Amino acid sequence: MKFTTRPEISGTFGVVASTHWIASAVGFGMLERGGNAFDAAVAMGFTLQVVEPHLNGPAGEFPAIFYSADSKKTEVLCAQGTAPAKASIDHYRREGLSLVPGSGLLATVIPGAFDGWMVMLRDYGTLRLRDVLEPAIYYARHGHPLLPRVSETISDLSDFFKTEWPTSAETWLPKGNIPKAGDIFKNEILADTYSRILSEAESVSNRNSQIELARKTWSSGFVAEDIDAFVRKTEVLDSSGERHRGVLTSDDISGWEATYEKPLSYEYHGWQVEKTGPWGQGPVMLQCLSLLKEIDLGAMDPNGSDFVHVIVEALKLAFADRETYYGDPNFVHVPMAELLSDRYSKDRSKFLTQNASLEQRPTILSGYENLIEQTKIRAATLSSISGAPDAGEPTMAHLSEKRGDTVHIDAIDKWGNMVSVTPSGGWLQSSPIIPKLGFQLNSRAQMFWLDEGLNQSLAPGRRPRTTLSPTLARHNNIPELVFGTPGGDQQDQWQLIMFLRHIHHNLNLQEAIDAPLFHSQHMTSSFFPRAALPGEIMVEKSFGNETLNQLRQRGHTINEAEEWTVGRLTAASRTPEGLLKAAATPRLMQAYAIGR
Repeated sequence: MKFTTRPEISGTFGVVASTHWIASAVGFGMLERGGNAFDAAVAMGFTLQVVEPHLNGPAGEFPAIFYSADSKKTEVLCAQGTAPAKASIDHYRREGLSLVPGSGLLATVIPGAFDGWMVMLRDYGTLRLRDVLEPAIYYARHGHPLLPRVSETISDLSDFFKTEWPTSAETWLPKGNIPKAGDIFKNEILADTYSRILSEAESVSNRNSQIELARKTWSSGFVAEDIDAFVRKTEVLDSSGERHRGVLTSDDISGWEATYEKPLSYEYHGWQVEKTGPWGQGPVMLQCLSLLKEIDLGAMDPNGSDFVHVIVEALKLAFADRETYYGDPNFVHVPMAELLSDRYSKDRSKFLTQNASLEQRPTILSGYENLIEQTKIRAATLSSISGAPDAGEPTMAHLSEKRGDTVHIDAIDKWGNMVSVTPSGGWLQSSPIIPKLGFQLNSRAQMFWLDEGLNQSLAPGRRPRTTLSPTLARHNNIPELVFGTPGGDQQDQWQLIMFLRHIHHNLNLQEAIDAPLFHSQHMTSSFFPRAALPGEIMVEKSFGNETLNQLRQRGHTINEAEEWTVGRLTAASRTPEGLLKAAATPRLMQAYAIGR
């Protein structure tokens, strides 16, 4: 088996981990100047928008799950924007669409990230607005070394930008040239936008008043006005292959704000794993834990075919429920209590046989027969649609450079505050740059279906069923672990694998992250054009031929990925004695963990 057994980063002062080394350094700098884990997360979030623009942006979104040492509570902060008021199924159908495009202006929901960061800073941070915004402004104005992946993404889209999205060409192709990996890259218009927000906020002296003024400047000031003007007058080619105008307005933006809610949790072998509700895919991981609870995973080789097979089969069942039942619980009823109950888990675990399933098999719940049937019909009628670039999420080295992705942040401070955040959306691939602001809108509306009567049907005010899924876990009811990853439909898959190896096989965080990874491709994708690959698994070659052949013998179709190319996990933990640890993936050589 070819994987390292590297030690974790450890300390007692603070630890941070993120998907980019600059952001991690910025976050730790917040701790060093006296800030807490929330301050670090906010500063890292803004910095990641600048240094990983192919993975997230200012008009994106995030869910956060966190533990406050003061309140002694775990909460979820929902910074996932909702569908605009004019985003109806009828409107999209009249535009000739059967699926929400994966890119362009009809793909956007209300931007949520900025308000989410401001709410977190106001309620749980300690530093001032200038402290957390200055690093992002600096790197946008003065430049940062461009990642190879960003250069490759821009290169792939350069002709499209020039011909179809000229405002994007102006930003991403400075002087008409494709920037090279390692070039010092600037986005001075974005720096101007954040500097103007900061300047207007600092017209008052009180810390919280500054944050509130910044929120208003975004939601009902020049930012919302410039977004509105751009969307109203712009018609762009999107992944449907046609040109469309958007429906987002300044009224949508001013009428929305980030909110708090309780996490959903599941008890597993002395651990309480906490996730977002079913407006995200987080409950998939909890459902898998419920299906695997009675199986002796500790007796299995964590890199053997038995371990891979049983996890993949559990994932198939949980994802079938995601496609059938999950949705915004503010609008639809999602039967999570039943889906996580021992009764249904025991019945469902009987499907974990020795052979690979090629079926989509949701839990059969009384009273939901119509929903189950509609989901099956929709899945059977999906077809691939070609056109302009889409902005689907799961970017890895073996996947298309044209796809967007996500970033992740974990932070723990000396006081015991713990934060896990998964920012995403607003990728440079998602839609054209708004020229006065220096950023583009998100494409999260592609999570919706344009079919009536589904729990994930498009409707004004609904949250899309996002894939973003940070995790917090308590051990014997003591908050101990935060972790997460980019990767779209893979997020809860990779996190589940890491968590199980950590608790059942005593791998430290770095070992659990470094070990060979895999994921199922069996489920309906959350991203345009919403394809499914029944029975297929993406597996790193480092598992070895024996394991891969045994999986084939069970009926799995194996898509071999090169070593060190699957997964982008980070994690941080705190022992009851106060020892802090952190780890970050070596894959793609971008993520970094810092602590002392």
